[in-house]
Amino acid sequence: MKKNILKVLVCLLALSLLFTGCAKKETPTAQQKSDTITLTIGATPVPHTEILEFIKPKLEKEGIKLEIKEFTDYVTPNLALAEKEIDANFFQHLPYLETFNKERELDLVSAGNVHVEPLGLYSKKIKSVDELQSKATITIPNDPTNEGRALILLDAKGIIKLNKDAGLEATEKDIIENPKNITFKPVDAAQLPRTLDDVAASVINTNFALEGNLNPKEDALLIEGSESPYANIVAVRPEDKDSEKIQRLMKVLQSEDVKKFIEEKYNGAVVPAF
Repeated sequence: MKKNILKVLVCLLALSLLFTGCAKKETPTAQQKSDTITLTIGATPVPHTEILEFIKPKLEKEGIKLEIKEFTDYVTPNLALAEKEIDANFFQHLPYLETFNKERELDLVSAGNVHVEPLGLYSKKIKSVDELQSKATITIPNDPTNEGRALILLDAKGIIKLNKDAGLEATEKDIIENPKNITFKPVDAAQLPRTLDDVAASVINTNFALEGNLNPKEDALLIEGSESPYANIVAVRPEDKDSEKIQRLMKVLQSEDVKKFIEEKYNGAVVPAF
């Protein structure tokens, strides 16, 4: 009798150890499945946030939880990135980033191109650049890179003439011919659409034009061509450029699905650059 009881106890102990061992083996697997990488990216609303919202579910399949922090200016997102408040940002082109780095003594880098937002000239008062009156006022972006870009656009369309050595950061001082004596008023890029009631025209970045309910393809009096070198990029800190989460982000952002989304949603107002 005692032997039988002893055998039962031994069997129960063995079963207990077996189930305990199985439970221990299953625990890491469960933790692994729930373990995701969080990536926080700063972006301006249109089209950047819209594109990022589109890829959110795709990134989840890649093991990344995407958190988007919206900004409405061109300065704060780079400062936040440099101060490690965010992991990346998506709002600017490379010439702007290079200028910003130089001015602020930063070393932020590009992780890759995503799209081009053609710069355009808009107006609520005229329907053609031929209607521009003498001494008219045109508002332009007030940051050095986009100010130069605006003046280059106007030079290319014959409204003004720039010094041939002006380069990408041309300023009003580089204007050598201004037949209509146009006054240029630099304004914060996000505020440009709001100036249209008060000036003859404004040179506006596509993202802010879209936010102002302007259709670049239909409303712009002048617009950059598809050859524009100002592709919008994802910016990161140099030590993160080759990190796994940034590589996964760029893989999804530069996919055929995203290219199709951009082409169909923006109908030429935003152009894929990969």
